Amino acid sequence: MKRRQLLSLCASLGWLPAAQAVNKPLRLISIGGAVTELVYAMGQQQQLVGVDSSSLYPAATKSLPQVGYARTLTAEGLLSLAPDLIVATEDAGPPAVLRQLEAAHVPLHVLRAEHRFEGLIRRTEQLGVLLNRQAEAAALGQRLRADWALAQDKVQKLRQGQAAPRVLFVLSHSMSEIRIAGQDTAADAMLAYAGAVNAVQGVSGYKPLTPEAAIAAAPTVILCTDQGLAAAAGLDGLLKVPGLAQTPAGRERRVVSLDALELLGFGPRLPQALTRLAQAMYRQA
Repeated sequence: MKRRQLLSLCASLGWLPAAQAVNKPLRLISIGGAVTELVYAMGQQQQLVGVDSSSLYPAATKSLPQVGYARTLTAEGLLSLAPDLIVATEDAGPPAVLRQLEAAHVPLHVLRAEHRFEGLIRRTEQLGVLLNRQAEAAALGQRLRADWALAQDKVQKLRQGQAAPRVLFVLSHSMSEIRIAGQDTAADAMLAYAGAVNAVQGVSGYKPLTPEAAIAAAPTVILCTDQGLAAAAGLDGLLKVPGLAQTPAGRERRVVSLDALELLGFGPRLPQALTRLAQAMYRQA
């Protein structure tokens, strides 16, 4: 069975844990930092008994038991926490572990990534149903819509009289593996929302960075994550990556960085991330 088919099968489980049926707190494991943020934003963190290693925000998540990295989970680690429900992103795996969870009759629900604001609203509503907290989910959705409208208004004001920046997103949490973002990525979606042009066209997904690709992209702004900038030991280290210093952005040292989960997670901080991204890009441009 293919991984996506297996995820769909797990996500289609139609029964709810007994704890939910009587409105008691669940023993919930959250796999994926953005999912964990949603649980907190909904005020349901008391139900969490475990999170994955990408769940770093808010800071309180660091005190929760960790079940490992989302893509390399172990059934033993998950089952040891006796969960009533596991909610995960599409990155969850490997498939063999998901099969073990199914065999153990542990409800697993996979939320689609959907790098759109509408996808965030859908995930919020789905989580509200899974946790039997529809009212809290509806209130959060209302706040998110209001914040999103304000963020979009700020972007429009920032864009007035300015040319759209041409942005190269560099993913470099390890300097031994540096990639750039094409279409169908969270980075590409964020750039579009912020009124920028992705400097990498005609490419889908994340691809290895080459000096030729960087120079051909000719970005006016380089976008990276805070974690990537730290891995490079700062701006000077990042611009030593072959090709980046030879771009218009590199020559002018126009580099913007945001926290990885905030920028790419499409969680409840999405409106805040859009505002911060647009402000930083247009200030650089």
